[in-house]
Amino acid sequence: GPPGSGKTALARIIAMRTRSVFEPLNAVTAGVKELRELIAAAHQRRIHEERKTIVFVDEIHRFNRAQQDALLPDVENGKITLIGATTENPFFSVVAPLLSRSQIFEFKRLEEEDVVRLLENALAHPERGFPGVEVAAEPAALAHIARYAEGDARRAMNALEIALLTTPVEDGKMAITEEVAREC
Repeated sequence: GPPGSGKTALARIIAMRTRSVFEPLNAVTAGVKELRELIAAAHQRRIHEERKTIVFVDEIHRFNRAQQDALLPDVENGKITLIGATTENPFFSVVAPLLSRSQIFEFKRLEEEDVVRLLENALAHPERGFPGVEVAAEPAALAHIARYAEGDARRAMNALEIALLTTPVEDGKMAITEEVAREC
């Protein structure tokens, strides 16, 4: 799926809901050595703590064939549960043996109304980090941020954060206007 569509968030939720240890790995920076160390630790954890490990490989399409093949035995024997995320078509970038042992989920770009709802939920969250401040955002401001984000939730949240950090508080209130959104 595209950037900011929830791939990592879903992997974290799966780990949390299954009470598994979440081990993130970035395929751009990790090599086979790091992969083997992580799998060895997961195996020990499974034996001694009876806890499963989810290995989340971000940018899995960046792993070369040898790196992807190194995952196969441990996926097959259940030492790890592999969740790979990619912005590429996995049928062209992930080796066939891994694909045959996988469920493929395609994430779509978020619609603007989905991004607006995400921003509204973030502003309504009781622990958002502005205790004692009443934050009001104009619908046009949130719509502008959603358009700017182009379906990327992370990009939208970053823009909202900039708006919140740069807007002055007056009498315990903060107003995120469309003008503020455009500046951010």
